[in-house]
Amino acid sequence: MKRALASGLVFVQIVLLVGLLVLPHGTVWPVNGFVVATAIALIAVGVALAVQGSTTLGPAMTASPIPRDDAPLATNGVYAVVRNPIYTGLMSGGLGLVVIGSSLMHVVVWVALIGLLAGKTRWEEQMLFEEHPAYSDYAARVGRFLPGVGRIR
Repeated sequence: MKRALASGLVFVQIVLLVGLLVLPHGTVWPVNGFVVATAIALIAVGVALAVQGSTTLGPAMTASPIPRDDAPLATNGVYAVVRNPIYTGLMSGGLGLVVIGSSLMHVVVWVALIGLLAGKTRWEEQMLFEEHPAYSDYAARVGRFLPGVGRIR
């Protein structure tokens, strides 16, 4: 049951991300040079965070919220700044797609993505608390998605 739920969450995450890519562009706000540059910057930051997070995890990397057995706790690199850099990257990149998409449907899908990632993170963190005794101290020092924000005391 646990693995089925994890797979379902990953599937919905992919659907939401694809949705942000393929939704038709809207006209809620004008898309000018500044908007395009902002979107590109957000997407670039998102990709960089996701790649750095994935690279730092190495063989412990999984799309599932269920941590790999016997994987070490990553607290170095970008994980020294935020606990979930891959999810932060997905949110940032998604926001870039919202900015360029200029539609309310983009906003709705992005908010759904944030909700999904927040829930997925809370479940994943419960398992990390159980598996890694040092996770408690780490979570008290490092923010969940943004530096210093969402620390668990």
